[in-house]
Amino acid sequence: MTASAMYPGTFDPITLGHEDLVRRACRIFDKVVVAIAANPSKEPMFTLEERVELAQSTLGDLSNVQVSGYDGLTVDFARDRGLSVILRGLRAVSDFEYEFQLANMNRHLAEDVETAFLTPTETYNFISSSLVREICSMGGDISEFVSPIVNDALKKRVKT
Repeated sequence: MTASAMYPGTFDPITLGHEDLVRRACRIFDKVVVAIAANPSKEPMFTLEERVELAQSTLGDLSNVQVSGYDGLTVDFARDRGLSVILRGLRAVSDFEYEFQLANMNRHLAEDVETAFLTPTETYNFISSSLVREICSMGGDISEFVSPIVNDALKKRVKT
């Protein structure tokens, strides 16, 4: 049996926590699609194209990973590409309620697409894109939380 998964999110920007989850998912699934949501309601720091480029640069060494931007329902993206699993990360108990509700709604919308959860490696369980952006905007060192490419991009963006 082959299984392909998508890991959806805004990834504004992609962090080492995201990267860790993708790398671990690559050991479980034949193909992992990092699906970057346009999500303009969140007012992302980086454009969709920039977020896709940063993720591709960060994950480029993984042969079974594809990065793609999308707009619309996550389950539609999964179905259109033949992806049978939506992969979600759970950092803390506080994430569970929202993720449980989202998984149930996705199952209601698409019974043929399952949701699977992975927890982060302990080193990364406190990292979030919003915290990384905030630390960077205040001049803090974010090099422990993002790849060097993302670190440089964030620093440049904060200066402009």
